Amino acid sequence: MLIPGMEADLAERRAGTRSERKQAAIVGAAAEVFLSTGYAGASMDEIASRSGVSKQTVYKHFSSKEALFVAVLTQMMGEADTAVHTGLPQVENRAQLEAYLLDYAVRQLTIVLTPGLMQLRRLVIAEAQRFPELAKLLYARGPARALEVMGSAFEQLAGKKLLQFSDATVAASQFNWLVMADPVNRVMMLGDAAIPTKQQIHRHAEAAVTTFLAAFLHPDKR
Repeated sequence: MLIPGMEADLAERRAGTRSERKQAAIVGAAAEVFLSTGYAGASMDEIASRSGVSKQTVYKHFSSKEALFVAVLTQMMGEADTAVHTGLPQVENRAQLEAYLLDYAVRQLTIVLTPGLMQLRRLVIAEAQRFPELAKLLYARGPARALEVMGSAFEQLAGKKLLQFSDATVAASQFNWLVMADPVNRVMMLGDAAIPTKQQIHRHAEAAVTTFLAAFLHPDKR
């Protein structure tokens, strides 16, 4: 027998869990629809059908198609952020520094260049004129977040006399563009067929790290 009052609490928790499951199903279905048909072609009816709920339920969770797209963007970028930014490991010498930078570059490229994330980027750019807030959100969750994390890590590495620079954000930006610019531009313009292989990603990342360290490695470690 439940303690008095627990019945209501248990029912509320179960309802909350069901609601969360429905919301997750809606966002998952919406991601599939948006990425396959584009924002303009996405139908709330199709999203409701794929998620196994009524259209009314979709609107109960999300007030508009734009709000639902924001939820999709937020979730996808959040998952990518968690996968890319795993924290600064123990780095005390040049060899460990090179290994850290290479691991980060390979991981960042591998995740960012997945078809879903690249299609999301194309969708946001296509809708930037009508919905500039979407572009701002993508930038905040993607490039700006990468610069923030790497800038903080570089500050720590400079404190250990492994890197040397006058501005951590500039150094992070230089590293980010060495790693990302050419591969991302290729896939953005040429589609999934231009996604590099694991070997190509590794070679590109190695070259980016070499160029970065030529400019920013602390003189004591040369």
